[in-house]
Amino acid sequence: MSFDRAAENIDVIGTPCVQVDSEVLQARLEDWIDGFPESALSVDFTNVHIVAMRHQHEDFADTTANVDWFVPDSQVLTWAVNVLGGDKSKRVYGPDFLDYSVRNGSNKISHYFLGGNQECLDALLVNLRERRPDLNIVGSRNGYFSEDEELTIVEAIAAEKPDFLWVGLGTPKQQAFISKWKEKLPGTALLAVGFAFDVNAGTKKDAPAFLGPIGLTWLYRLCCEPTRLWKRYLKYNSIFVLQLLKQMVKN
Repeated sequence: MSFDRAAENIDVIGTPCVQVDSEVLQARLEDWIDGFPESALSVDFTNVHIVAMRHQHEDFADTTANVDWFVPDSQVLTWAVNVLGGDKSKRVYGPDFLDYSVRNGSNKISHYFLGGNQECLDALLVNLRERRPDLNIVGSRNGYFSEDEELTIVEAIAAEKPDFLWVGLGTPKQQAFISKWKEKLPGTALLAVGFAFDVNAGTKKDAPAFLGPIGLTWLYRLCCEPTRLWKRYLKYNSIFVLQLLKQMVKN
C-alpha cells in the first residue's frame, strides 16, 4: 500500500514527500494495520539530510527505494513541499510523533522499540509507560548489534508480531535495516524515527520549541554536537538548497 503519488505526494529533488499531519498519519497507520495484515509498511521521518543523500548517493537512493511513505520531519523540508505545490503540508517531527502516537493511538496497537543504548532504551520505556500506562509494548532491543545478529533479532521481533516497530538506529543504519528486513515483518509498520528515542528518553535535549517553526532545529543540534554534525549540515544543506532552487526554476 502507498499513497497515490499524484494526489498525496510532492516530489522534492527526487523524494516523494507525503502530505500529512500527526493526526492524519496516526489514523492512516491504524487503517493500514487493520486493512493490510499480510504486508509490511515502511515510514521514514525524512529531513533535508536524507533527501539530499538520496539525491547525491545512488546506493542510499536504492536502499530507500522501498520506503512507502516519506514523511517530512523538518520544517525546511515542509516549506519546500508547500513551495512546490503542497496543500499547506505540516511538519511531522519524529520525536513529537512518537509522543503523539503513544498518547493518542489506539490501545489495541502493539509496539516494539529497536535502537539506542540500553540506558536510553530503558529510560524511554519508563517514560512512555508513564505517559500511557496501558501502552502495549511487546518487546525492545538496544541498537548495538552486529550484522550477524540481525536475523536473530528480526526473528524475535517477528515472533511478537508488533503493529508498530519503532526504529531508532540513526541514518543511514535505520534505513538499511528496514530495507533489508521489511519483508520478514508482515503486518508491521516500520517507523524510522532516529533521534526520537533520545528525546523521549530524556538522554539528549531537543531544540527549544520556538526553533522548529522557524526551521532552525538543525542549528541547535549543530551547536550541541559540532564535531559530529558540522560536515553533514555544511555539505547536505548546501546540496539541498542548490538542487531545490534548480527544481523551482524548472517548475
